[in-house]
Amino acid sequence: MKILIGGSKSKFFHLEEFGQALTKFGVEYKLVHDIDIIDGFPSRQIKNWFQNKKKFNKLITEFKPDLVFVDRQVRFGIATIESDIPLYVHLRGDYWSEIQWAKETLYKDPVKKTVLWFKDRTAKKCFKKSTSIIPICNYLKEVVEKKYPEKSIDTVYQGIDPDKWFKTEGMKLQHPCVGLVQSATIWGKTRELLLLPKILEAMPNVMFYWVGDGPYANKIIPLLKKYKNFEWLGYLEYPNKVRKFLDEIDVYALMSGIDMSPLTLQEAQLMKKPVIATKVGGIPELMIENETGYLINKGDHEDWIKKIKILLNDENKAKQMGEKGRVFVEKKFNWNKIAENFLNIVKQNPKIKF
Repeated sequence: MKILIGGSKSKFFHLEEFGQALTKFGVEYKLVHDIDIIDGFPSRQIKNWFQNKKKFNKLITEFKPDLVFVDRQVRFGIATIESDIPLYVHLRGDYWSEIQWAKETLYKDPVKKTVLWFKDRTAKKCFKKSTSIIPICNYLKEVVEKKYPEKSIDTVYQGIDPDKWFKTEGMKLQHPCVGLVQSATIWGKTRELLLLPKILEAMPNVMFYWVGDGPYANKIIPLLKKYKNFEWLGYLEYPNKVRKFLDEIDVYALMSGIDMSPLTLQEAQLMKKPVIATKVGGIPELMIENETGYLINKGDHEDWIKKIKILLNDENKAKQMGEKGRVFVEKKFNWNKIAENFLNIVKQNPKIKF
Protein backbone atom coordinates (compact mmCIF):
# COMPACT_ATOMS: atom_id res chain seq x y z
CA MET A 1 0.00 0.00 0.00
CA LYS A 2 1.12 3.54 -0.79
CA ILE A 3 0.03 6.56 1.24
CA LEU A 4 0.71 10.13 0.19
CA ILE A 5 0.88 12.51 3.15
CA GLY A 6 0.37 16.23 2.61
CA GLY A 7 0.81 18.85 5.31
CA SER A 8 2.40 22.07 6.45
CA LYS A 9 6.15 22.22 7.05
CA SER A 10 5.53 23.10 10.70
CA LYS A 11 4.07 19.61 11.14
CA PHE A 12 6.72 17.69 9.16
CA PHE A 13 8.48 16.55 12.34
CA HIS A 14 5.36 14.67 13.44
CA LEU A 15 4.12 13.62 10.00
CA GLU A 16 7.52 12.05 9.31
CA GLU A 17 7.21 10.05 12.54
CA PHE A 18 3.73 8.93 11.44
CA GLY A 19 5.06 7.86 8.05
CA GLN A 20 7.92 5.90 9.60
CA ALA A 21 5.46 4.09 11.87
CA LEU A 22 3.35 3.15 8.85
CA THR A 23 6.35 1.47 7.20
CA LYS A 24 6.43 -1.06 10.04
CA PHE A 25 3.10 -2.33 8.72
CA GLY A 26 4.32 -2.68 5.14
CA VAL A 27 3.17 0.74 3.95
CA GLU A 28 5.18 2.92 1.58
CA TYR A 29 4.68 6.62 2.17
CA LYS A 30 5.69 9.94 0.68
CA LEU A 31 5.52 13.21 2.60
CA VAL A 32 5.10 16.50 0.73
CA HIS A 33 4.53 20.14 1.58
CA ASP A 34 0.97 20.49 0.29
CA ILE A 35 1.08 24.10 -0.93
CA ASP A 36 4.39 23.47 -2.73
CA ILE A 37 2.56 20.95 -4.88
CA ILE A 38 -0.59 22.94 -5.53
CA ASP A 39 -1.79 26.23 -4.14
CA GLY A 40 -4.21 28.94 -5.28
CA PHE A 41 -6.02 32.04 -4.19
CA PRO A 42 -5.70 33.32 -1.48
CA SER A 43 -2.07 32.21 -1.33
CA ARG A 44 0.35 34.69 0.20
CA GLN A 45 2.33 34.51 -3.04
CA ILE A 46 0.45 36.12 -5.93
CA LYS A 47 2.30 33.93 -8.46
CA ASN A 48 0.50 30.90 -6.98
CA TRP A 49 -3.00 32.30 -7.37
CA PHE A 50 -3.39 30.76 -10.80
CA GLN A 51 -1.31 27.65 -10.19
CA ASN A 52 -2.42 24.62 -12.21
CA LYS A 53 -2.38 20.92 -11.27
CA LYS A 54 0.73 20.05 -13.26
CA LYS A 55 2.95 19.30 -10.23
CA PHE A 56 0.12 17.50 -8.46
CA ASN A 57 -0.69 15.31 -11.46
CA LYS A 58 2.99 14.47 -11.94
CA LEU A 59 3.25 13.45 -8.28
CA ILE A 60 0.17 11.23 -8.50
CA THR A 61 1.31 9.62 -11.75
CA GLU A 62 4.75 8.80 -10.41
CA PHE A 63 3.87 7.74 -6.85
CA LYS A 64 0.44 6.18 -7.53
CA PRO A 65 -0.97 6.50 -3.98
CA ASP A 66 -3.80 4.30 -2.77
CA LEU A 67 -4.98 7.14 -0.55
CA VAL A 68 -4.02 10.63 0.52
CA PHE A 69 -3.73 11.73 4.16
CA VAL A 70 -3.87 15.47 4.94
CA ASP A 71 -3.72 17.37 8.21
CA ARG A 72 -5.23 20.64 6.97
CA GLN A 73 -7.87 21.69 4.47
CA VAL A 74 -6.22 23.33 1.44
CA ARG A 75 -6.27 23.04 -2.37
CA PHE A 76 -4.18 19.86 -2.14
CA GLY A 77 -7.18 18.07 -0.68
CA ILE A 78 -9.51 19.38 -3.39
CA ALA A 79 -7.12 18.17 -6.11
CA THR A 80 -7.11 14.74 -4.46
CA ILE A 81 -10.89 14.58 -4.54
CA GLU A 82 -10.97 15.73 -8.17
CA SER A 83 -8.53 12.93 -9.01
CA ASP A 84 -10.89 10.38 -7.46
CA ILE A 85 -8.36 9.30 -4.82
CA PRO A 86 -9.59 8.49 -1.30
CA LEU A 87 -8.94 11.47 0.97
CA TYR A 88 -8.52 11.09 4.73
CA VAL A 89 -8.68 14.42 6.58
CA HIS A 90 -6.98 14.44 9.97
CA LEU A 91 -8.76 17.21 11.85
CA ARG A 92 -6.56 18.72 14.57
CA GLY A 93 -8.88 21.39 15.97
CA ASP A 94 -12.46 22.61 16.22
CA TYR A 95 -12.41 24.25 12.80
CA TRP A 96 -15.81 25.87 13.17
CA SER A 97 -15.06 27.59 16.48
CA GLU A 98 -11.62 28.66 15.23
CA ILE A 99 -12.98 30.30 12.10
CA GLN A 100 -15.60 32.15 14.16
CA TRP A 101 -12.89 33.50 16.48
CA ALA A 102 -10.88 34.56 13.44
CA LYS A 103 -13.88 36.49 12.09
CA GLU A 104 -14.31 38.25 15.42
CA THR A 105 -10.65 39.22 15.87
CA LEU A 106 -7.94 39.20 13.17
CA TYR A 107 -10.13 38.97 10.05
CA LYS A 108 -12.41 41.98 10.37
CA ASP A 109 -11.38 44.14 7.42
CA PRO A 110 -12.86 43.47 3.92
CA VAL A 111 -9.68 41.97 2.43
CA LYS A 112 -9.14 39.53 5.27
CA LYS A 113 -12.82 38.64 5.28
CA THR A 114 -12.52 37.71 1.60
CA VAL A 115 -9.43 35.59 2.30
CA LEU A 116 -11.24 33.80 5.11
CA TRP A 117 -14.28 33.18 2.90
CA PHE A 118 -12.17 31.45 0.27
CA LYS A 119 -10.34 29.39 2.87
CA ASP A 120 -13.65 28.36 4.39
CA ARG A 121 -15.03 27.36 1.01
CA THR A 122 -12.03 25.10 0.40
CA ALA A 123 -12.28 23.56 3.85
CA LYS A 124 -15.98 22.78 3.43
CA LYS A 125 -15.30 21.01 0.12
CA CYS A 126 -12.59 18.91 1.79
CA PHE A 127 -14.89 17.94 4.63
CA LYS A 128 -17.93 17.22 2.48
CA LYS A 129 -16.25 15.19 -0.25
CA SER A 130 -13.52 13.44 1.72
CA THR A 131 -13.60 9.69 2.18
CA SER A 132 -13.28 10.10 5.92
CA ILE A 133 -12.81 12.77 8.55
CA ILE A 134 -10.58 11.59 11.37
CA PRO A 135 -10.68 13.92 14.42
CA ILE A 136 -7.72 14.02 16.79
CA CYS A 137 -9.78 13.29 19.93
CA ASN A 138 -13.17 11.91 20.95
CA TYR A 139 -14.43 15.33 22.02
CA LEU A 140 -13.84 16.61 18.49
CA LYS A 141 -15.38 13.47 17.03
CA GLU A 142 -18.70 14.40 18.64
CA VAL A 143 -18.45 17.90 17.17
CA VAL A 144 -17.82 16.53 13.66
CA GLU A 145 -20.61 13.96 13.91
CA LYS A 146 -23.08 16.78 14.46
CA LYS A 147 -21.76 18.66 11.42
CA TYR A 148 -21.48 15.66 9.09
CA PRO A 149 -23.65 12.83 10.43
CA GLU A 150 -23.42 10.99 7.10
CA LYS A 151 -19.60 10.82 7.08
CA SER A 152 -17.25 8.08 8.17
CA ILE A 153 -15.70 9.53 11.34
CA ASP A 154 -13.10 7.86 13.56
CA THR A 155 -10.69 9.22 16.15
CA VAL A 156 -6.95 9.13 15.49
CA TYR A 157 -4.92 10.64 18.30
CA GLN A 158 -1.69 12.57 17.86
CA GLY A 159 1.16 10.10 18.22
CA ILE A 160 4.50 10.73 19.86
CA ASP A 161 7.90 9.02 20.04
CA PRO A 162 8.76 8.52 23.74
CA ASP A 163 12.43 7.90 22.91
CA LYS A 164 12.84 11.55 21.90
CA TRP A 165 11.80 12.79 25.34
CA PHE A 166 14.55 11.90 27.76
CA LYS A 167 16.48 13.26 30.73
CA THR A 168 18.86 15.97 29.61
CA GLU A 169 20.70 19.02 30.85
CA GLY A 170 17.93 21.45 31.66
CA MET A 171 17.80 25.20 31.17
CA LYS A 172 18.83 27.58 33.92
CA LEU A 173 15.57 28.55 35.60
CA GLN A 174 14.64 29.94 38.97
CA HIS A 175 12.92 27.52 41.33
CA PRO A 176 10.27 26.72 42.33
CA CYS A 177 8.78 27.24 38.89
CA VAL A 178 5.81 26.49 36.68
CA GLY A 179 6.29 26.14 32.93
CA LEU A 180 3.75 26.82 30.20
CA VAL A 181 4.29 25.75 26.60
CA GLN A 182 1.50 26.94 24.32
CA SER A 183 1.07 29.14 21.28
CA ALA A 184 -1.05 32.28 21.05
CA THR A 185 -2.51 31.72 17.58
CA ILE A 186 -6.18 31.12 18.47
CA TRP A 187 -7.95 33.57 20.76
CA GLY A 188 -10.37 31.00 22.15
CA LYS A 189 -7.35 29.13 23.56
CA THR A 190 -5.15 32.07 24.50
CA ARG A 191 -7.65 34.11 26.51
CA GLU A 192 -7.53 31.67 29.43
CA LEU A 193 -4.06 33.09 30.13
CA LEU A 194 -5.83 36.22 31.38
CA LEU A 195 -6.11 34.31 34.67
CA LEU A 196 -2.35 34.54 35.17
CA PRO A 197 -2.20 37.97 36.88
CA LYS A 198 -4.31 36.73 39.80
CA ILE A 199 -2.16 33.61 40.11
CA LEU A 200 1.09 35.57 39.91
CA GLU A 201 -0.08 37.95 42.62
CA ALA A 202 -1.02 35.07 44.93
CA MET A 203 2.29 33.23 44.41
CA PRO A 204 5.06 35.88 44.38
CA ASN A 205 7.76 33.35 45.33
CA VAL A 206 7.00 31.02 42.39
CA MET A 207 8.42 31.75 38.93
CA PHE A 208 6.22 31.30 35.88
CA TYR A 209 7.80 30.81 32.44
CA TRP A 210 5.82 30.93 29.21
CA VAL A 211 7.19 29.38 26.02
CA GLY A 212 5.18 30.34 22.94
CA ASP A 213 4.18 33.20 20.68
CA GLY A 214 1.59 34.23 18.15
CA PRO A 215 -0.64 37.08 17.03
CA TYR A 216 -2.51 37.18 20.34
CA ALA A 217 0.58 37.32 22.55
CA ASN A 218 0.37 41.12 22.52
CA LYS A 219 -2.96 40.85 24.34
CA ILE A 220 -1.34 38.89 27.18
CA ILE A 221 2.30 39.93 27.56
CA PRO A 222 1.64 43.60 28.47
CA LEU A 223 -0.48 42.44 31.42
CA LEU A 224 2.29 40.22 32.77
CA LYS A 225 5.47 42.25 32.27
CA LYS A 226 5.08 44.09 35.57
CA TYR A 227 5.34 40.87 37.58
CA LYS A 228 8.84 39.90 38.68
CA ASN A 229 7.83 36.25 38.94
CA PHE A 230 6.92 35.97 35.25
CA GLU A 231 9.19 35.59 32.23
CA TRP A 232 8.20 35.20 28.59
CA LEU A 233 10.66 33.07 26.63
CA GLY A 234 8.96 33.27 23.22
CA TYR A 235 9.52 30.39 20.82
CA LEU A 236 12.14 27.76 21.66
CA GLU A 237 13.78 25.49 19.08
CA TYR A 238 11.87 22.23 18.80
CA PRO A 239 12.39 19.63 20.11
CA ASN A 240 15.83 20.10 21.73
CA LYS A 241 15.33 23.37 23.62
CA VAL A 242 11.73 22.52 24.47
CA ARG A 243 13.00 19.25 25.95
CA LYS A 244 15.56 21.14 28.05
CA PHE A 245 12.84 23.50 29.27
CA LEU A 246 10.46 20.72 30.23
CA ASP A 247 13.26 18.83 31.96
CA GLU A 248 13.99 21.78 34.24
CA ILE A 249 10.53 22.96 35.32
CA ASP A 250 8.84 21.70 38.49
CA VAL A 251 5.25 21.72 37.21
CA TYR A 252 3.80 21.93 33.71
CA ALA A 253 0.69 24.09 33.23
CA LEU A 254 -1.65 24.31 30.25
CA MET A 255 -4.05 27.22 30.62
CA SER A 256 -6.24 26.92 27.55
CA GLY A 257 -9.75 28.10 26.79
CA ILE A 258 -10.25 25.20 24.38
CA ASP A 259 -7.90 22.53 23.06
CA MET A 260 -8.27 19.24 21.26
CA SER A 261 -4.92 17.44 21.56
CA PRO A 262 -2.10 19.69 22.80
CA LEU A 263 1.13 17.82 22.09
CA THR A 264 3.03 19.59 24.86
CA LEU A 265 0.78 17.93 27.43
CA GLN A 266 2.04 14.56 26.18
CA GLU A 267 5.63 15.80 26.05
CA ALA A 268 5.55 17.14 29.61
CA GLN A 269 4.29 13.80 30.91
CA LEU A 270 7.00 11.95 28.99
CA MET A 271 9.50 14.22 30.75
CA LYS A 272 7.97 12.92 34.02
CA LYS A 273 6.48 16.25 35.05
CA PRO A 274 3.22 16.51 36.99
CA VAL A 275 0.74 18.41 34.84
CA ILE A 276 -2.12 20.80 35.51
CA ALA A 277 -4.48 21.69 32.68
CA THR A 278 -7.82 23.32 31.98
CA LYS A 279 -10.66 20.81 31.79
CA VAL A 280 -11.82 21.62 28.26
CA GLY A 281 -12.07 19.92 24.86
CA GLY A 282 -9.92 16.83 24.43
CA ILE A 283 -7.48 17.66 27.24
CA PRO A 284 -8.99 15.15 29.73
CA GLU A 285 -8.29 12.39 27.18
CA LEU A 286 -4.54 13.10 27.29
CA MET A 287 -3.99 12.66 31.03
CA ILE A 288 -5.41 10.82 34.03
CA GLU A 289 -6.97 13.17 36.54
CA ASN A 290 -5.50 12.92 40.04
CA GLU A 291 -2.96 10.34 38.83
CA THR A 292 -0.77 12.10 36.26
CA GLY A 293 -1.94 15.59 37.18
CA TYR A 294 -4.91 17.83 37.90
CA LEU A 295 -7.70 19.25 35.76
CA ILE A 296 -9.01 22.75 36.50
CA ASN A 297 -12.41 24.11 35.53
CA LYS A 298 -12.27 27.00 33.10
CA GLY A 299 -11.86 30.37 34.80
CA ASP A 300 -11.09 28.97 38.26
CA HIS A 301 -7.89 30.80 39.25
CA GLU A 302 -8.28 29.79 42.90
CA ASP A 303 -8.08 26.10 42.03
CA TRP A 304 -4.99 26.78 39.92
CA ILE A 305 -3.32 28.32 42.96
CA LYS A 306 -4.39 25.44 45.19
CA LYS A 307 -3.18 22.68 42.84
CA ILE A 308 0.14 24.38 42.08
CA LYS A 309 0.83 24.70 45.80
CA ILE A 310 0.02 21.02 46.37
CA LEU A 311 2.56 19.88 43.77
CA LEU A 312 5.28 22.32 44.81
CA ASN A 313 4.91 21.41 48.48
CA ASP A 314 4.64 17.63 48.05
CA GLU A 315 7.71 16.38 46.22
CA ASN A 316 6.70 12.71 46.49
CA LYS A 317 3.27 13.31 44.98
CA ALA A 318 4.76 15.34 42.13
CA LYS A 319 7.31 12.61 41.42
CA GLN A 320 4.69 9.83 41.46
CA MET A 321 2.45 11.76 39.08
CA GLY A 322 5.38 12.35 36.76
CA GLU A 323 6.30 8.65 36.70
CA LYS A 324 2.70 7.61 35.99
CA GLY A 325 2.44 10.24 33.26
CA ARG A 326 5.39 8.80 31.38
CA VAL A 327 3.93 5.28 31.47
CA PHE A 328 0.47 6.49 30.44
CA VAL A 329 1.67 8.38 27.35
CA GLU A 330 4.06 5.60 26.31
CA LYS A 331 1.23 3.06 26.27
CA LYS A 332 -1.59 5.11 24.79
CA PHE A 333 0.06 7.42 22.26
CA ASN A 334 3.08 5.61 20.85
CA TRP A 335 3.26 5.86 17.05
CA ASN A 336 2.90 2.12 16.42
CA LYS A 337 -0.47 2.13 18.13
CA ILE A 338 -1.59 5.27 16.27
CA ALA A 339 -0.48 3.93 12.87
CA GLU A 340 -2.18 0.57 13.47
CA ASN A 341 -5.38 2.33 14.50
CA PHE A 342 -5.35 4.42 11.31
CA LEU A 343 -4.76 1.38 9.09
CA ASN A 344 -7.66 -0.45 10.77
CA ILE A 345 -9.86 2.50 9.79
CA VAL A 346 -8.61 2.34 6.21
CA LYS A 347 -9.31 -1.41 6.06
CA GLN A 348 -13.01 -0.63 6.49
CA ASN A 349 -12.98 0.89 2.99
CA PRO A 350 -13.58 -1.93 0.45
CA LYS A 351 -12.25 0.25 -2.39
CA ILE A 352 -8.72 0.27 -0.93
CA LYS A 353 -6.61 -2.85 -1.41
CA PHE A 354 -4.01 -3.93 1.11
